[in-house]
Amino acid sequence: MTITAEMRAFRGLTEDEAAARLRAAGPNELPSAERRSLAGLVAEVLFEPMIALLVACGAVYLLLGDVREAAVLLASVGVVAGITLYQHQRTERALDALRDLSSPRALVLRDGVERRIAGRDVVRGDLVVLSEGDRVPADGIVLWCLNLTVDESLLTGESAPVRKAAGDPATVPGRPGGDDSPAVYSGTLVVGGQGLACVTATGLATELGRIGKPLRGPATGATRLEREIRGLVRVLAAVGLALCALVAVLYGFARGAWLEGVLAGLALAMSVMPEELPVILTLFLAIGAWRIARRHVLVRRMPALEALGATTVLCVDKTGTLTENRMALRVLTVAGARHEVDDRDPAPLPERFHRLLEFAVLASQRSAFDPMERSIDALARSRLAGTEHLHETWRLEREYPLSPALLAMSHVWRAPRGEGWIVAAKGAPEAIVDLCHLDSARTQAVAAETAGLAARGLRVLAVAAAVFGPGALPAEQHDFPFELLGLLGFADPVRPTAPAAVAECRRAGIRTVMLTGDYPGTARTIAAQVGLAAPAAVLAGDELAALDDAALAARVETVDVYARILPEQKLRLVGALQARGEVVAMTGDGVNDAPALVAADVGIAMGARGTDVAREAADLVLLDDDFSSIAQAIRLGRRVDDNIRKGMAYVMAVHVPIAGLALMPVALAWPLVLFPVHILFLELIIDPACTIVFEAEPEELDVMDRPPRPPAEPVLGRRTIGVALAQGALAFALLTLLLWGTVHAGYGADRARAVVFTALVGTNVALILTNRSTTRGTLATLRVPNAALWRVVGAAFAVLALALVTPPVRAVFGFAVPSALDVVAVAGTALAALVGFEALKRLR
Repeated sequence: MTITAEMRAFRGLTEDEAAARLRAAGPNELPSAERRSLAGLVAEVLFEPMIALLVACGAVYLLLGDVREAAVLLASVGVVAGITLYQHQRTERALDALRDLSSPRALVLRDGVERRIAGRDVVRGDLVVLSEGDRVPADGIVLWCLNLTVDESLLTGESAPVRKAAGDPATVPGRPGGDDSPAVYSGTLVVGGQGLACVTATGLATELGRIGKPLRGPATGATRLEREIRGLVRVLAAVGLALCALVAVLYGFARGAWLEGVLAGLALAMSVMPEELPVILTLFLAIGAWRIARRHVLVRRMPALEALGATTVLCVDKTGTLTENRMALRVLTVAGARHEVDDRDPAPLPERFHRLLEFAVLASQRSAFDPMERSIDALARSRLAGTEHLHETWRLEREYPLSPALLAMSHVWRAPRGEGWIVAAKGAPEAIVDLCHLDSARTQAVAAETAGLAARGLRVLAVAAAVFGPGALPAEQHDFPFELLGLLGFADPVRPTAPAAVAECRRAGIRTVMLTGDYPGTARTIAAQVGLAAPAAVLAGDELAALDDAALAARVETVDVYARILPEQKLRLVGALQARGEVVAMTGDGVNDAPALVAADVGIAMGARGTDVAREAADLVLLDDDFSSIAQAIRLGRRVDDNIRKGMAYVMAVHVPIAGLALMPVALAWPLVLFPVHILFLELIIDPACTIVFEAEPEELDVMDRPPRPPAEPVLGRRTIGVALAQGALAFALLTLLLWGTVHAGYGADRARAVVFTALVGTNVALILTNRSTTRGTLATLRVPNAALWRVVGAAFAVLALALVTPPVRAVFGFAVPSALDVVAVAGTALAALVGFEALKRLR
């Protein structure tokens, strides 16, 4: 957005005034969805299947008269509920941090200086700068505008945008709708022009707040991952409940103890119930999004994290993403003569280039914001100071904006003592050539000069001048008698991080495609500098427009560079790539980029220079506009994807031996190994292990050296489930062998239970250690820091030791003190399990 001289005539509030008004009136926001109360969360937790089973077990113990067991189980409900609430609060904090980052922004004038602030910090009396693509942050009255049009369909239902006119700040705003009103309304969209508005109402006092129509994004259904996990949980829950009933009946008929049979059945149901799976998904995605936000990428929609791991093509804008968007004017050409600008040489500009630079300034905004216009203004102030070529007193009468049909803009000026108008135009060389109506020879000469500059990686603009009038100004730029003055060449250096990020994406099987409005020569040069795979293959926008969809789908396979591309053509590129089975991530920053961002599998908006419309349409927002941040987001997205699989595979594996030890003693009339208290103890290990421990695991060594995940591949595919079940079956086999040994050695039930349960805890820890990595062995992972792992393991063994050596706790668990030989057997079983798990991992 360019802050014009007219805008600078206003100073706005002081920072102290704004702070006082913010304290008095509160933030400029509508009430968000009411957060659940602590009581509501607790009630929700108590109705979770695992908690309900624990409460049922406690009730059965009370019926049996075992008050101590009942008290322990019911007290444990509070512990499990506390852990669940902690995990929920951690997720909420991560989401709150994301919401703070995604707060709409507003550009305001305070103390005469423009400031970008959060929309919630706008107060009454603020002067808000409005530009194409912005959401109006609050109700206000327009004080100054230039071709300002606003889409008020949010409030009126009318799709046609309305024209705005400047008014008096004391004007009482009327109803939305209608042309030439000075009022603008919160939540409406600026679709053209620019303006300056004085805020008259914020928050609930706005028109949007009064009619109770909050501006929210569209509701999204369950993601593919969520549907997959819900289906798996339903199946396993049904299996668990069926086995529960079966065990209760078998135990009751075989032993005549029906309440004990119900306990055994409930223990089995608890062992099978995979209630951790939805928790893993929610927690990992929320904290993963928070981690990615710390790398300057805001995740606006959680399904984007799923798509990141499957992305095969990155379509990125050149300017500002692969390059620094720091344009420096380096070359001026007039009629074949060329002047190279050197910032280290302050020599005056040769006279023949004065008029070219003079009209380049006149064709730009007076207070430049655009990088090229800033460079023009800086060079003019440096090299034309003290000459008659700077016109601070001239008045801008009209602006002819850039359009897709004509990539040029014109400013019409009135000199203080002139009778006519002075017109300055700048834009794409072919557009300026068209405006100047040059003959074919001169057109070819300009094209050759342009190609020469573009081949050096320079961005080229042409400048023209006209004198018109007096009389009415024409409706179109074509009606001015323009004269070509010359060409300007701008350099935009490649970001230092871009080549390495492009190479990293290529190693990860992700193809980078560059889109630019520049000339093919410029695009080819930059593509070579950043290391694109096929920089020489360039498809221009006019060539793309001539291709039908089938031909375009064939060309996109080999073309990595698109030049002179229009925003509307991005949508066709997305469709063509997706037609070939690609998973496409697309960057964009303008209003016209929104359709392509929505159509892409992952839409990425520019946070620094992008419009509000682009940010609203996107799945991710690139806060620093740097391509390397996209590569970092993909790396972190793959890490989240890997860790979700690790956590879920561990849950699947660990439940196999637990379920087996709950069922087998009933079937074989052996001593019961697992009571509800034992499964509860195991859950206190499993819950933090599958969430906190695995979420904190760093990425795999090959995370960016392997191809993208097939988009249709389930999170728990056949191979993952197969390995998890194999690990669980191995653990169950070893523990069964140990239990068989204790039975045949004549151990009592308490001693056998103590030995086998201790070994079960050991194999559980072995499963955690093995599943930390799919590419490294356990010894290697032990050297990778994970503080959460050691806290969980340390706490588990501490409580287990307490249960084995402290008589009151030992009685609750039904243990007897194990012998030294028992300890050796337990250690051997856990070690054998670890070795077996590692062997299975290597086979995979």
